[in-house]
Amino acid sequence: MERFQNTSLPDWDWWGKLWPTPGETLRDLGLSAGDTVAEIGCGNGYFALPAARIVAPATVYAVDLDDDLLAELGHLAAQQRIDNVVSVRGDARELSAHVSEPVDVALFANAFHGVDDRDEFLTEVESVLADGGRFVVVNWRPLPREETTVAGEPRGPPTDLRLDPKETAAMVEDATDLAVTAELDIPPYHYALVFERRE
Repeated sequence: MERFQNTSLPDWDWWGKLWPTPGETLRDLGLSAGDTVAEIGCGNGYFALPAARIVAPATVYAVDLDDDLLAELGHLAAQQRIDNVVSVRGDARELSAHVSEPVDVALFANAFHGVDDRDEFLTEVESVLADGGRFVVVNWRPLPREETTVAGEPRGPPTDLRLDPKETAAMVEDATDLAVTAELDIPPYHYALVFERRE
């Protein structure tokens, strides 16, 4: 399986300039102690590792297709003595085959714009959520790419792939029994939507 389009991972330093306090961002998104998490497209762990510290002793399933990034994540987890991250090599479109228990939070950052078969993907995400579980989508605001600069360079997906929060919400709600329960601004260029099952 190929990666979702326009979702390649920038390096750690790049993320640090954009979000210098990833743990604080995750807490703002509602992550708390005891939450079991699946991070979809985890890369080398910029969110997975601080998530593991927040939710410990609960498990963070760090799912990605890239063996090299998962190896780097494992190395960093060992260095930092984080033992509640489970690296999973697998495709997000087959998520239920790779996550061994229902999760309280499924986190999907910076990649929703690139999903090709969204209905299939969203059905898989919904299937791994525990009762009361939350699906958190973090994505680029629909600004022109030349305006979303990091360290003086335009960053993020092409302008024409960017989705506003209403578009993202509609796509998720049309494909699942999930509904938006919160929308958050994540400066400088992102938003987050939190979805839960409809009552």
